[in-house]
Amino acid sequence: MTPIAAGHVKPQSPLTGLRVLDLATLFAGPLAATMLGDFGAEVIKVEHPTRPDPSRGHGPSKNGVGLWWKLLARNKRTITLDLSTPGGRATLLRLAATADVVIENFRPGTLEKWDLGWEELSAANPRLVLTRVTGFGQFGPAAHRPGFGTLAEAMSGFAAITGEPDAPPTLPPFGLADSIAGLATAYAVMTALAARDRTGAGQVVDMAIIEPILTVLGPQPTWYDQLGHVQPRTGNRSQNNAPRNTYRTADGTWVAVSTSAQSIAERVMRLVGHPELIDEPWFATGAGRAAHADVLDEAVGTWIAARTRTDVLAAFEKAEAAVAPIQDVRDVLADPQYQALDSVTTVDDPELGPLRMQNVLFRLSATPGAIRWAGRPHGADTTEVLTELGLTEAELAALREAGAV
Repeated sequence: MTPIAAGHVKPQSPLTGLRVLDLATLFAGPLAATMLGDFGAEVIKVEHPTRPDPSRGHGPSKNGVGLWWKLLARNKRTITLDLSTPGGRATLLRLAATADVVIENFRPGTLEKWDLGWEELSAANPRLVLTRVTGFGQFGPAAHRPGFGTLAEAMSGFAAITGEPDAPPTLPPFGLADSIAGLATAYAVMTALAARDRTGAGQVVDMAIIEPILTVLGPQPTWYDQLGHVQPRTGNRSQNNAPRNTYRTADGTWVAVSTSAQSIAERVMRLVGHPELIDEPWFATGAGRAAHADVLDEAVGTWIAARTRTDVLAAFEKAEAAVAPIQDVRDVLADPQYQALDSVTTVDDPELGPLRMQNVLFRLSATPGAIRWAGRPHGADTTEVLTELGLTEAELAALREAGAV
């Protein structure tokens, strides 16, 4: 498949004709909307007239323009509505009547307080899929607590198994739980839409950020249920195989080695000059190797420490063993595999000019997605979208006068 270039979305984009109202902020709900927009959905980002989405101000900015926003709000039209006002509520219901999906992440009960809950939205549009993304879900003892990805990373068991054995639990330095939940939410939306194709009726998606990260942590609940096993922190090592670690090279860089397959483990030991270890009875299983990680790490680490990263990578490739360089963003942008895939592409932006960002998440051979534009200014499309909805100039003026847009 050829790389997907940023630019025009072809008419055959798979989600062309789908309309999504993105009412969410920070970060799972908006990311789900981004994923849908990347493959042709018309996404309308709804922000408060005087309190823009906080992600506009997250992280570094250039010339006062938030760079994270450029990524998160790409392929979205931006409008403003104050949903707590009568005019904002009425306008959202008119928009919902034309939409397929609404994505929101207010605390449970907030939409209901504004008379914009499922009862009102589904009455306006029985085919609507209302997607509710919250920290803890719509019910249960924690449902009404403030919920963020950091709390999910702590509650799910992720932090407990991350870090060195004698060090504190470790949280990720980026929005891991939110990002996983965003991808899961896009999947949930498509599942609900597939059901709608059969039944003709929309429904509510209840996505709790604490759940997708629990899923990707693997069989920990089953291990505990059946064996009473609690996975400990093991740093970069694994309980399931070895050698598996990061190793420093002679030129001060780092590489990661994985030996999940027995054949790979054997190739690594031959490469580093210790074929005798392959004959040890414990070497025959991943768990046995993991129990002797000190021996294996010493063998691999000593060999790697005597060579430059370039030489290490070349030798591992020749031996068909599994290795990768530890890369920061500078390395990622120069990486030939990422370049071949166009994983980081260039988008022309009216505010900042050419800017680089991650491309769409996957490649489709017949109906590819594309980045049509980066995140737009606050309220840039309000007049256009609401005019398309049928509002007159007088109605728009009245909404502005009331502070509803």
